[in-house]
Amino acid sequence: MPNWGGGKKCGVCQKTVYFAEEVQCEGNSFHKSCFLCMVCKKNLDSTTVAVHGEEIYCKSCYGKKYGPKGYGYGQGAGTLSTDKGESLGIKHEEVPGHRPTTNPNASKFAQKIGGSERCPRCTQAVYAAEKVIGAGKSWHKSCFRCAKCGKGLESTTLADKDGEIYCKGCYAKNFGPKGFGFGQGAGALVHSE
Repeated sequence: MPNWGGGKKCGVCQKTVYFAEEVQCEGNSFHKSCFLCMVCKKNLDSTTVAVHGEEIYCKSCYGKKYGPKGYGYGQGAGTLSTDKGESLGIKHEEVPGHRPTTNPNASKFAQKIGGSERCPRCTQAVYAAEKVIGAGKSWHKSCFRCAKCGKGLESTTLADKDGEIYCKGCYAKNFGPKGFGFGQGAGALVHSE
């Protein structure tokens, strides 16, 4: 069909979109009245639109159709949905089961102690999602605290001694220099007779 008006075509109805009624999304133009979720037909805007190819959805319908499936997804915490999305036109494919490798040269990651390093504080396994590195060792985020006062640490605010980590304040009090001008407060003089 010839484009007599010279305007852009709507991504939904393919009719000419004029400036006053135009909504743009991902380089495509839409009429305001056509900028609707393809499933539930709710009005969309820049904060509620989710694009998949040439199709537009509200974030809720997009999540149901293309988001993760299973425990804890989509319907609130603790809900397991057995809905496979047939009502949204989703065709479910069977996935072959997992088969362990028979490769005798397994990855270095799998060759570590149980697949992970050990926390020096609690000696439990430290996995990537909970790992903090400090003093050259891997720690749990919850164990990455001063050994004296229990204050949470960052890699830039710690001092280590004999394999243990401390906040800079506790390190200075316990292992720092002693005597005149140290540890007693500014300008303090300890007088002994």
